[in-house]
Amino acid sequence: MSELAIHGGAPVRDTPFPAWPVWGEPEEQALLETLHSGQWGWSDREDSRVARFEAAFARSHHAEYGRCVFNGTVALEVALRALDIGYGDEVIVPPYTFIATATACLSVGALPVFVDIDPDTYTIAPDQIEAAITPRTRAIIPVHIGGCPSDMDAILQLAHRHDLHVIEDACQAHAAAWNGRRVGSLGDLGCFSFQSSKNINAGEGGIVITRNEGLAELCWSVRNCGRVRDGAWYQHERLGSNFRMTEWQGAILLVQVERMEELAARRERSGDYLGDQLSEIAGIARQRRDARVTQHGYHLFIMRYDAEAFDGLPRERFLDALRAEGIPCSPGYVPLYRERAIQTATSRLRRFVDGAETAYELPDCPATERACAEEGIWLTQNILLGAERDMDDIVEAIAKIKAHAGELATA
Repeated sequence: MSELAIHGGAPVRDTPFPAWPVWGEPEEQALLETLHSGQWGWSDREDSRVARFEAAFARSHHAEYGRCVFNGTVALEVALRALDIGYGDEVIVPPYTFIATATACLSVGALPVFVDIDPDTYTIAPDQIEAAITPRTRAIIPVHIGGCPSDMDAILQLAHRHDLHVIEDACQAHAAAWNGRRVGSLGDLGCFSFQSSKNINAGEGGIVITRNEGLAELCWSVRNCGRVRDGAWYQHERLGSNFRMTEWQGAILLVQVERMEELAARRERSGDYLGDQLSEIAGIARQRRDARVTQHGYHLFIMRYDAEAFDGLPRERFLDALRAEGIPCSPGYVPLYRERAIQTATSRLRRFVDGAETAYELPDCPATERACAEEGIWLTQNILLGAERDMDDIVEAIAKIKAHAGELATA
């Protein structure tokens, strides 16, 4: 096999993968119409761009109500506030996720309690949740990481048995489905992001969806400074803030949601094909997909790397070689409980809740440690918008590295 690109050989690929975001004349026209409308900020009119998008997105995800906010982090905070989760409460979260899953809890005064991930799916391990439940536990936030749904059957059963709320962090899981139902509509509330990298893109933005009218109204109030629907403008019934989305974002999203199904189908075809091809290479395992995952959101294609099968080649060196072959990739997260921001905020909150200074204790999460330090490899969603020949380049590059792994490991 030809010389590795990292050693001066020709790379497998020298052309870019599909660009992101995907946009065209419809987005441009939508922005111009918003400009000339004179209505740029949030409006409570049913025919506003934001309201129309809320209805369309909720409907596409099998929910009755949607409440847009200005990003996915705020969507999680609004969901927690709507459920009256606050000071001293505990919320069970996985540590393999973006920091917002935990900081949203801390922002309302609740403590994130970390439960390890399943080593094959990288989603929260349901069989470890029960041991983490205490009298202070109020909710579970499963994260559909990379677009792969968590085991919602097990999580919902646990939540029902212990009278806990379920907030789905679906910020990476647009169009994903569990047992035929779109994620975000399975728990009490579901949260999505429309940040620049996400599969529906408005630069920033988020939404909370639900099938519960009462919770929808609470979300409406929390994101609108604590106002109530029929109250006066300066009447504030609960603690909220201005978390409202602008009509600019609503205009873009109304067009982007029309692209969602076709692009989601393209990603799923590519992701499934790539996973099948990579199964022939020992030492590379795709994120396991439960049979009940009827649609994968594929915000990320997540692989698990086994250095032993590559002659002891460290993951970081493998990633360097893969990038040199023209395949953009990354190692993914750091465990959230190791982030200084989380440790500092949690310790401070525990001091007030418990009434005493206690040292921050790292949870026992070996699967998360392996995923972050040794195994996890990410390819971003735009790569999966390519054709089969683009996926073949990824497979060829990995096979090429494996063929030279011994020399690369000792170089």
